[in-house]
Amino acid sequence: MNVRSEWFEGGVSNRPSTLGWGSVSVHVWIKLVLIVLPFCALFYDILYRLVRHWIVDPTWSHGFLIPLFSLYFLNQKKDRLLSLEPKPSYVGLVGLVLCIVFYPINFVQFQIAYFEFLLLIPTIISIVLFLGGWSILRTAWLPIAFLFFAIPLPDRYYKSITMPMQQFAAEVSSTVISWIPGIEATPSGTTIDVLYRGHPLVPSLDVAEACSGMRLLMAFVALGVAMAYLHQRPIWQRFVLLLSTIPIAILCNVIRVSITCLIYILWDPRYAQGIYHDLLGLLMLPLAFGLYGVIAWFMSNLFVEVDDPQGPSANIVRRVSGERSV
Repeated sequence: MNVRSEWFEGGVSNRPSTLGWGSVSVHVWIKLVLIVLPFCALFYDILYRLVRHWIVDPTWSHGFLIPLFSLYFLNQKKDRLLSLEPKPSYVGLVGLVLCIVFYPINFVQFQIAYFEFLLLIPTIISIVLFLGGWSILRTAWLPIAFLFFAIPLPDRYYKSITMPMQQFAAEVSSTVISWIPGIEATPSGTTIDVLYRGHPLVPSLDVAEACSGMRLLMAFVALGVAMAYLHQRPIWQRFVLLLSTIPIAILCNVIRVSITCLIYILWDPRYAQGIYHDLLGLLMLPLAFGLYGVIAWFMSNLFVEVDDPQGPSANIVRRVSGERSV
């Protein structure tokens, strides 16, 4: 393939199909450093507060993994990225200037912390557009946009989502544990009043914010986007798999709350709290991945592609009772 000397040392040359980052010319890396260092200096306070939020709030601890996934996505596309001809766009420069100007305006006028975090994404997009142009951005936009999952939601919006999830978990879990003989559970908001063998359980069980399932939901949706991006599937299948992450996360959280309630009632309350409670939450991840894998397997076996000898297109064949019918 022919590639301009903008990318590689030694000018235009024919390269093997597999390219490495080490083949990028030195002056391209210098450009990146000259852009990245001022970016880190300008947004140092934002980056520091973002990383601190990941450390302090367990709900967003998955934020450490998101940039690594983004880099992995870019590495998966390195052959295409390195084969593209860079055409720097001044639209990116304009966008970069606007992002830099908006930062102090938001700090003085709007004072919305969420905007500060979100500003990181359009700034990175503007840098890529300025250095590489539209062709590079079309390939790299999703790994950049994926960074959104590392940005904590504002408390107001976060609570507006977690409260209904807490109430839903309380209602469904109450129904589930009421199937056990001798247990009668009644939900009241985010609280579950339990009558065990005719005696009320004191205190009542409370589905706390940590049990809302928001942590599992955010992490699993992010991983769902990653898997949909990496899997070679039709667009509609990727979309279905992505949407399936939401009910799977909610279902796993209901299972977690139900098991926690049963441990509290039938076994020992201390095993439903602290490290045991957190461990049970971690065990929901393999369950969620298992359910996701079942859906992915089902969709893979629902339709298969068969080569058409009369042309390059493929016939879609449906599996029915072990037989194939066109």
